[in-house]
Amino acid sequence: MALCFHFTAEDLARTRLAPGPRSLLELEIAIRQLQERQHPVHFDAWRQRTGGRLPPRLRPLFELIPSTGAGVGFLDNSLTEEGSPAELVERLRSTPAATVRRDMEEWAGQAGARLSPETRRASESPAFALQVADLVEDAYERIVAPYWPRIDRLAAADRVLRLKHLGEHGVDRLLRELNPRRMIWQPPVLHVTMASGFSGDVHLGGRGLLLIPSLFGSHYPLLEYHVEQPWITFPVRSDQPLGAAPAAVTATALAEPPQSLAALLGRTRALVLSVIADHPGSTTTQLAERARISPASASEHVTVLRNAGLAALLRDGKHALHTLTAAGHVLLASSRGV
Repeated sequence: MALCFHFTAEDLARTRLAPGPRSLLELEIAIRQLQERQHPVHFDAWRQRTGGRLPPRLRPLFELIPSTGAGVGFLDNSLTEEGSPAELVERLRSTPAATVRRDMEEWAGQAGARLSPETRRASESPAFALQVADLVEDAYERIVAPYWPRIDRLAAADRVLRLKHLGEHGVDRLLRELNPRRMIWQPPVLHVTMASGFSGDVHLGGRGLLLIPSLFGSHYPLLEYHVEQPWITFPVRSDQPLGAAPAAVTATALAEPPQSLAALLGRTRALVLSVIADHPGSTTTQLAERARISPASASEHVTVLRNAGLAALLRDGKHALHTLTAAGHVLLASSRGV
């Protein structure tokens, strides 16, 4: 049995690839992975490293996000939205108390929902959304943030392959190659095997489907179709188990730009140039996250690079996307000895 997504011609035209993984969606999937013992080859080393170091105070978060099935509404909605971790945590903090109370009552009545007496009492407080937001912030820093550089690199490489499929063979090849073990594309229907065993029919009705890459969601997909544009996760390709190289995975330092380039431009500006080269089409916010500087600083440095003819700006609707010019590529290649 499978969940069947029915496509029209309009749905195919509107189906698109997300620019990258969603940070707190990765957290939600990772929390689900920590609660199960399947897929030992990929996740056991990571579970042992991460799960054994989590403080008991994070337990309520694991109650609100079960290993399978829906989490509580106000939390689930916040985790799956698009935005930086800080932005999403702030949105979660601002959730009205009435919404929290309603969602908790609805969710607690579902089959399989399990709440400890402590969490149930805490959920009755008007400040429960603030408490949950603090837990999400802490959990992200412990569970996902140390792995984010690797997730970002793997997703960028995977995106090149997916765009190649799309550009050379169209949406048909893209959908066939998304996750052959769990998703079967038989035009015009995408059959998706769910971890919960849930089955049914979803008629996209011209909304298309947003395809979101995920490292932690390497087996069963996570999805939502009661939104403006339905979305589904697909696995980022990785040839190594998560946690197989602890020193590389847990390192938080950024790769240094070439010394000669840093001497010429300054370390931060050289780093921004390198990030643009490695992630062409990044927004200013994405540049800031990847270079670990403020958005204002990223904007300042990329403006200088653009004025010097080393970077270019492309407009895509309301988004400003940054790429290197030919001169920027030549400068970077020469500094790297390429």
